[in-house]
Formats: sequence, C-alpha cells, structure tokens
Amino acid sequence: MGADDRLRTYRDKRDFGRTGEPSGQASAAGARPRFVVQIHDARRMHFDFRLQVGGVLKSWSVPKGPSADPGDKRLAVPTEDHPLEYEEFEGVIPKGEYGGGTVIVWDHGWYEPLSHDRRGRSVGFEESLAAGHATFRLHGAKLHGEYALTRFRGRDGDDAWLLVRKGPARSGDHGTPDPRRARSVRSGRTLAQVAVDADS
Repeated sequence: MGADDRLRTYRDKRDFGRTGEPSGQASAAGARPRFVVQIHDARRMHFDFRLQVGGVLKSWSVPKGPSADPGDKRLAVPTEDHPLEYEEFEGVIPKGEYGGGTVIVWDHGWYEPLSHDRRGRSVGFEESLAAGHATFRLHGAKLHGEYALTRFRGRDGDDAWLLVRKGPARSGDHGTPDPRRARSVRSGRTLAQVAVDADS
C-alpha cells in the first residue's frame, strides 16, 4: 500500500483550507527513520507518538506521554497514519476541525529498528508492528534508549498498545514532564505561547 492510500483517512478528516496541518504532498524520506513526539492540547490533553514506517508516520495517542522510566507502562491508542511532514507541525488547529487545539513538537529525532521474531531472527520493522510487538532505540533531543510497543486487546475489544522503556532503570531516568510547562524542541515555546502567537 502506497503512502497516498495510507493517508486517505488522515486527509478525509481535515479541511486543509482551514487547518495549517500538512496535506502530505511531499513525502521524501531521509536516510534514517524519524520519530516525533507532539503534545496536543485538544479535547483531552495527550501526547502523540509517531514513527516513520513505510513512507508515513505511524501514530499513537499516548495520554500520559512516553516515559524514560522502565517502570512506567504507557497506554498507546493507534490513530490514523500522518504524512512525514507532520514531524515539523507546530501550531493551532482551528476549533471545529478534527483535533482542534494547540500542538507543539516536544521531541524529535531518529530511531533504530531492533525487532526480532520469536526465534531471535531479525525481521522488518513493519512486519514486527503487524505481528504486535516492535522494539526500537530512540535518538532524540530528550528521549534516548530502547523502547517497545506491544499490542493487546483493550476492555472495549479494540486493539491498544503499551509503550515501555526497556532495560534497567538508570539514575536520571524520569517520567514525562507536565505538558503545560513542557517546551517545544523546535521553538522553545510552551503550548500557551504557541496559542498566544497564533492569535496575534
């Protein structure tokens, strides 16, 4: 399936005449797969965790945000694939539009796929995600180290995932910061500052 097919749901939910979100026209990928974590102050405050896979950003909504503490198991709810350009998106999605609210880029960087099958053989990252368990090492401005995404059946019968930092706890490991005080890795602004700038 090509990137255009994978982005159909994303495009169908948005009016690009009203929102500044990218429509996904340019889809050039870099040499290393990218990741981004955005804080999204929408109907409910949450973090969006996105990994570049197959020409798009595979996306999960993580209510409490990713944590550097291996003891934290974070619920990650899959959402629609996003275009690669979304890695750079920061701004205000207009009220009344899907996902209306303020977005900042909390962290971004690249990742190393580390997935293996049950016999220990290296497998493709997209294949491991389809099988329900993928491991990877993040190289971001804030997040570093090995993480895993594991699928499970939620209470409502829908698929959900857990995002967990792997390995032993280290000194300096911490949970996720207060999203209202957190600053963008791109602009240094908080959610409130981005919202004010959009109004001015």
